[in-house]
This record gives sequence, structure tokens and C-alpha cells, in this order.
Amino acid sequence: MKKEQVVHCQFSLWYPLFRAVTIRSVILPLPENVKEYLLDDGTLVVSGREDPPSHAQEGSDDAEEIQWSDDENTTTLKAPEFPEFTAKVQEAISSLGGSVFPKLNWSAPRDAYWIAMNSSLKCKALSDIFLLFKSSDFITRDLTQPFIHCTDDSPDPSLNYELVLRKWCELIPGAEFRCFVKENKLIGISQRDYTQYYDHISKQHEEICRSIQEFFKKHIQYKFLDEDFVFDVYRDSRGKIWLIDFNPFGEVTDSLLFTWEELTSGKNLKGVQSEGEATEQDYPVFRCTNSKVTVQPSPYLSYRLPKDFVDLSTGEDVHKLIDFLKLKRNQQDDD
Repeated sequence: MKKEQVVHCQFSLWYPLFRAVTIRSVILPLPENVKEYLLDDGTLVVSGREDPPSHAQEGSDDAEEIQWSDDENTTTLKAPEFPEFTAKVQEAISSLGGSVFPKLNWSAPRDAYWIAMNSSLKCKALSDIFLLFKSSDFITRDLTQPFIHCTDDSPDPSLNYELVLRKWCELIPGAEFRCFVKENKLIGISQRDYTQYYDHISKQHEEICRSIQEFFKKHIQYKFLDEDFVFDVYRDSRGKIWLIDFNPFGEVTDSLLFTWEELTSGKNLKGVQSEGEATEQDYPVFRCTNSKVTVQPSPYLSYRLPKDFVDLSTGEDVHKLIDFLKLKRNQQDDD
């Protein structure tokens, strides 16, 4: 995967080319001070929140200031304000119907949905967006390591970060699919929400595969900026296909029910087709969860836990595991 491929998957580069087949969106430049705020590692104090004015009468119990600490030096943390940016964001949200799905150049804060009051990525104000962004590892990666897993040693391209606001649509997870393209040929399609079993996908997989293939040939093939890429689509209740996003063809993108070894080498990729149809090479492999037995928990659940806990449970950080075992041994010795 080359850095150029990552650059080409930025929303603002592909959206003008495929505006007619995707969800209506607004792109706003991300000011440098907003970027710094998102990367600030301090206490999570959300900017852009509109608190209702207080109507308490003087002398009433409600008007008394609550003291949470005996320390007279205690200071109240206040989030920075961005009045001009806030006004632009609110205007964009209003133009898109009052509710939006937010993301940056590449990623959406899917790993942080749990922290929102509605447990959703549906945002109605800048404060909703900031809460999700400041809680998301995906957003932090966009801002700090956009070219992770790239194999070329060329200098990092300069980037202009952007806030992308997409009109909110109630998308059914069982109707989303990820498509893998190599050398401008659609080689694989995977159920997007692979942790769940959907009966309609198993029963209609040939029809779904055919409609995505037709959409690819009509709207995507030879029109994207690279010949190797990944794109996500949504198939609505009428069978119409909508483009959702583009991603780089490489490890930074989740391969879902495939492995990247399969996708890059072409091994085990045998197309699904009916008799009398095109050659095997012209038809993509379609994979979905075929049984309720294989249902798994959401891969985003681990983001609710502190990273140290996750590293310990998975054994990904050997040093943390060693320190934990030493601590347990010392506790036993003390007992």
C-alpha cells in the first residue's frame, strides 16, 4: 500500500466524482486550533455545548453554588470555544436536515459510539461531534498516523484536514457490504456486519452479488483514482445500491471475512456464478456469515475498556503482562 493510495481515499477527493450515487454531504476545513483541541490529552471537556440559561432566583437553594472540593485553589476546567467554526458547523447541520454522521478525511468515530448519550453516531451539534472525536482512537489515528502500514519510504504528503458531515440516514447494518478491487477488477464482497447472521443475505447472496457487480461496472470501475482500492456500499429495501465510502487496499482497512493474504495473492478466491455466465475471473467472491453459531460480539466493544485491560486480556503487550504477573506474585508474598 502506497501513501498516494491513502491520499486518494480522502473524502474530499472522491466525493465530487461520485456525488450522484452517494449520501449528500458537506465538507468543512478543520482549523488548526480545533485539531489541537481534538489531540489534547487532558480531561475530556467538550467544547461547543449549549447549556440552557439558569432561571434560579437569588436566595433559592438552586442558586447556591455547589462546592465539590474543600480546596480553595480548585479551578473549573473550561473548554476552548470556536465561535466561527461552530456557526459554520451548525449551518451545515441545518442544511442537511438537522442530524449528521461525522467523520474526518478517512475515518468515522465508530469505536466511540458507546460514549454518546444515544449510543449512536447521530449528531445534532458540534458538542456531539467533539465528544465522539475526542473519544475515538480511529480519529486520533487519522490525525497522527494517516500513513501507517504504507510500504514506501517517500516523504509524507502534506494534508489539509477536514470535517465531513453526512446527512443522517438510518442504515440497516445487514444491508452494508465491503467490496475489494484489485487491478480495477472486483475480486471480493464481504458482509460488513460480519459478527451477525442475517437470513436475507444467505438467501439472496447471488442477487446481492450481481447487483453490486452491476453497480461497480456502471459507476465505479475505471473512475476511481487508483486501480487497487476498497469501497463500501449499501443496498436499500428497493435493491438500489448506494456508495458509502472508499478505503485503501491494504492492512489499514479491515478485510472482514477475507484475509489480506487472500486478497493480495488471489489464493482461495473462487467466484460465485451461475451456469452460462461469464468466466470465473469476472465474478467476485461473496462471503457472509452463514450460521447463527458463528455470531460474534461486536469488534468495537473492546474500545469501552481501558487499553491496558485489553492488552492484558489479549496478550498483545508482553511487558504489561509480565508486570501484572509480578504484581500478583508480590501480593501473594505479602499475604
